[in-house]
Amino acid sequence: MEYDFSDWLPLAFGVLMGLSILIYVVLDGFDLGVGILSLNVEPKERDIMVGSIGPFWDANETWLVMAVGLLLVAFPTAHGVILTALYLPATLMLLGLILRGVAFEFRAKAPVENKLAWDRAFFAGSLIATVAQGYMLGVYILGLDQSWVGVLFGLLVGLCLVAGYAFLGATWLLAKTEGALQLKALDWASKTKWAAAIGMLAISIASPLASDRIFERWFSFPEVVLLAPIPLITGGLFLGLILLLRDGPLRKAMLEDGRLAWTPFAITSAIFVLGFAGLAYSFFPYVVPEKLTLWDAASARDSLFIIFIGAMVTLPMIAGYSAYAYWVFRGKATELKYE
Repeated sequence: MEYDFSDWLPLAFGVLMGLSILIYVVLDGFDLGVGILSLNVEPKERDIMVGSIGPFWDANETWLVMAVGLLLVAFPTAHGVILTALYLPATLMLLGLILRGVAFEFRAKAPVENKLAWDRAFFAGSLIATVAQGYMLGVYILGLDQSWVGVLFGLLVGLCLVAGYAFLGATWLLAKTEGALQLKALDWASKTKWAAAIGMLAISIASPLASDRIFERWFSFPEVVLLAPIPLITGGLFLGLILLLRDGPLRKAMLEDGRLAWTPFAITSAIFVLGFAGLAYSFFPYVVPEKLTLWDAASARDSLFIIFIGAMVTLPMIAGYSAYAYWVFRGKATELKYE
């Protein structure tokens, strides 16, 4: 397939949109994961878990707004096709995020007898949003297939994404908490890593089977050799996590050393990045699988150039205040209070 790289604006917006999605998945992924893990713990532990994401969760969701906004203004045709096919799960995702945000604020001010109800709503919102995101990813991978096969695969990816986000959230809590809660986070990470691995494997198997083009891009020569580092490095990172989380000197050092406590989160984030890179390679140059390329779906080039200037101002600002928030609220988490 020939690409018109002289017409660089659609490609630039594709990169910006993909980067926004990747940042959202990693950042909002861990705080959705914390929400999923927050149900069956002691109230004080739950307060600390919520406190660990309190300064960040709303800024994390900004990246989702940015990604959808770029899709709408840069690729309006693709936006219409994708949102039409995924209208119901997208609506459920938004309802889950709304429920989660409302519960997050209300639980801090609710009377003691009502706090558990808002905690359950916080868990439910996190779970609904995650399953909906995974379902949309699964259906997208199969080319927006709405048959029973697409629905079942979407549900499978949704459940696996729950485990993946829970795994990411557990590794976040490993770095942000201490004592008994940190040990619980260690146990959660040890259990969820296998489901996360199964989810990545399922997506890796389904992607080439769903498209002859992707199959050829993966397994023809020399592409199969050039792509080999992605699964090999991913497997090596999973192996490193297994060794780090198992009982032994590495785990002891991780629990005692504040710097090493971030290692599982960094490794898990790298795994998500590699998985995203594999998907991006597989579907390029399509923004709607097998139907619309970046160039086919792009807005008028004059409009894109004006929007591009705005994006070059907006993106650094979002990245800047997000980085500042993470810097200011570094260190171990405490209970989130509004006094």
